[in-house]
Amino acid sequence: MKTSAKVTLATVGVVVLLLVAALIYIVVNQPDPKPVAAGEEDSLVVRENSHVLDDGGEGAVTVVEFLDFECEACGAFYPLVEDIREKYDGQITYVIRYFPLPGHINSKNAAIAAEAAAQQGRLEDMYHRLFETQAQWGEGQESRPDIFRDFAVDLGLDMDAFDAAVADPATAERVEQDVADGEALGVSSTPSFFIDGQPVTLERWTDLEDTISSALGSR
Repeated sequence: MKTSAKVTLATVGVVVLLLVAALIYIVVNQPDPKPVAAGEEDSLVVRENSHVLDDGGEGAVTVVEFLDFECEACGAFYPLVEDIREKYDGQITYVIRYFPLPGHINSKNAAIAAEAAAQQGRLEDMYHRLFETQAQWGEGQESRPDIFRDFAVDLGLDMDAFDAAVADPATAERVEQDVADGEALGVSSTPSFFIDGQPVTLERWTDLEDTISSALGSR
């Protein structure tokens, strides 16, 4: 077998192992979901200031992801989520909520950087940058807000505005509000998904898309 083919197979094997490990982690750490009563969705699952990456318009299925940019399972789900967003473009409204886990030293820094970028209308750019670079800074042993500032520079953000947003306690409070809502909903691990206000139980890689497809079929 040629060397290039061996490298390709090895890479694919590593990716598959990471995906399997991520799914196992999610299933093991997934709490018993709390059904959301009618009328609670707007105040807990989706708020008026929640960040919408894709707006499917009236009649769309609403998919909400509570995520941690440093979480390896979230990183493993990221390409799957992007495929779903593309496949169901115009049919789903995709919302992300911050849920930095306490065991990840830089997850809150990353969420604050994302929120600071959001204030300049550049959330999605920072969202992609954070997941695409996760292997470079994730699982670090020291707080490194400078890394995320460098990302902002690379993205061409207004750095005076970015630095002011990062330093503003209101930015951290915005992140903490998402965490509080998630905890009230029973979220304790990431990624955690809600579809049309109801939690999704993940046991197979297809569960997220299957639930979306089912919700669309019931329209």
